[in-house]
Amino acid sequence: MQHLLATPGLQALSRLMRRRVLFAFDLDGTLAPIVDHPADARVSDAMAKRLRQLVVLSPVAVVTGRSVADARSRLGFQPHYLIGNHGAEGLGTLTESSGLDRLRARWRDRGANLQAAGIVFEDKRFSLALHYRQAPDLRHALQAIQAWLHPLPGDLSTLGGKAVVNVLQRAAPDKADAVLRLLELSACESLLFAGDDVNDEPVFERARPDWLTVRIGSPEAISRAMYCLEDPAAMEQLLDVILQHLMARP
Repeated sequence: MQHLLATPGLQALSRLMRRRVLFAFDLDGTLAPIVDHPADARVSDAMAKRLRQLVVLSPVAVVTGRSVADARSRLGFQPHYLIGNHGAEGLGTLTESSGLDRLRARWRDRGANLQAAGIVFEDKRFSLALHYRQAPDLRHALQAIQAWLHPLPGDLSTLGGKAVVNVLQRAAPDKADAVLRLLELSACESLLFAGDDVNDEPVFERARPDWLTVRIGSPEAISRAMYCLEDPAAMEQLLDVILQHLMARP
């Protein structure tokens, strides 16, 4: 992947900015840095200031694995669209899952050993997450989660991430489904999407040629994104360039 703020990327961005663009962003690892405790994550004041400027000039969406209510308290600005649960929450009704209910009961009955191993169970209503960043032995914690999930109810699937195992409804929309729907709702011609993790790859994989997709992280990572930025701090530089383009419009 090429760096977005290098010359070819800036040229692609300049071409994109001639159109009506929906700007869509993941939250953790993209607008906010990854932290040891997920409850501590926040968009920085500097980032939020830029995003408050952006929402005045163009449609903006946040598409996150967190629940909508959880994400809203961490942003410091109000996007036009806030989509949670990896694309499943915020664009319509999703029925409750009997499989998720079974795992909730399983956690109540058999979750103590996982808690003792440093694993945190997060219930986001439409999905679940088992965080193991604080576990003393990450490999052992992941194996314990996988064993605990077996057998996985048939209406569910799992998705890895940065020291987390997500449990999703198979029928739920993903982030690509969400941004395609948001393009329709916003009446935008094109999309800039930035994300950093496995659950962002559906957007990268299904991107149209006229979109601009950005992966936050190492350029050596395996990803279908068109461009990369090294960390959330570089997002501030990208937003500065975007704002310059938008404010220069007649």
